[in-house]
Amino acid sequence: MKVALGADHGGYELKEAIRTHLETQSIEVLDFGTHSKDSVDYPKYGFAVGNAILKGKADLGIVVCGTGLGISIAANKMPGIRAAVCSDTFSARMSREHNNANILALGARVIGAGLALDIVDIFLKSEFSGGRHALRVDLISDIERGIEL
Repeated sequence: MKVALGADHGGYELKEAIRTHLETQSIEVLDFGTHSKDSVDYPKYGFAVGNAILKGKADLGIVVCGTGLGISIAANKMPGIRAAVCSDTFSARMSREHNNANILALGARVIGAGLALDIVDIFLKSEFSGGRHALRVDLISDIERGIEL
């Protein structure tokens, strides 16, 4: 599995903890930055992670900013990206099983590192259920392509 990571300055420290955590599990990580606490613009990192997924360079992505909200909004502007902000393990599991989320967004100022790593593990281990949920995810794709419902 390859996981793309991206964060702004507010999420830098948590991104680093996640990177280390994934590497200890022998998960390949593509780190798109940022690489310091210097102020940066979160959309660039949400787009970089989304592009990696859309181009097949990564299987899933994880993005981090202060709240997880801004970076997820940016990533969700990309057709084919389904970024879910999660602050608990149940939402992380459901975002994969029911919504086929391909990016996990975390808020570094919302949750602690311990919980964040649990959420990451659940997100990466969960799989899309398909079935009735596939129809719903397909409806989202139809909207992205401009097809009227």
